[in-house]
Amino acid sequence: MKIALMNEFSQAGKNAVVLQQLNDVASGLGHSVFNVGMNDDNDHRLTYIHLGIIAALLLNSKAVDFVVAGCGTGQGALMSLNAYPGVACGYCIDPADAYLFAQINNGNALSLPFAKGFGWGAELNVRYIFEKAFTGETGMGYPPERRESQVTNAGILSSVKVATSKPLLEGLRALDPELIKTAVGGERFQSCFFEHCQDQELADFVKSFTA
Repeated sequence: MKIALMNEFSQAGKNAVVLQQLNDVASGLGHSVFNVGMNDDNDHRLTYIHLGIIAALLLNSKAVDFVVAGCGTGQGALMSLNAYPGVACGYCIDPADAYLFAQINNGNALSLPFAKGFGWGAELNVRYIFEKAFTGETGMGYPPERRESQVTNAGILSSVKVATSKPLLEGLRALDPELIKTAVGGERFQSCFFEHCQDQELADFVKSFTA
């Protein structure tokens, strides 16, 4: 599995801590991690609005399989990611959230609060979140006796989003071009996206902002 980590400007200082924990968990499971958000070395400013654009491009192009996003409260990133087709993002405060989301909702992104409650032992909490999110088979339902209805409802919700959303490129082209330009301007995002993108139309769209 290819996992992208992204956070906005206000939480750039937390990036190294979260990245270390994600790498430690992912490497032991055979997953790859791409750090595409902001850290202390970034020279452009990403907000949670930009994170939604980045996540949508990475997931819909199949450049990555899962996104770990976050902002101060985690709520802005959650809403931003879920605004796009092909993205099913859950809100995760503790390891139980990660486990239940993986089993019941079986989405492809998580949003974490990187400021709220991020105190003593925070690195342990995010490590345990990643362990629960990426260990074992997902979509099994919880509790087991409710598996069938939960799997059915997750599929219905996915089809509802397809029915009510614009196609991704149509939606992106309706946005302020400056939002797109900033979102795709990072070198680490571009490296991950162009190396692993499986959708030529999306690749051409991004190239039009990076040429």
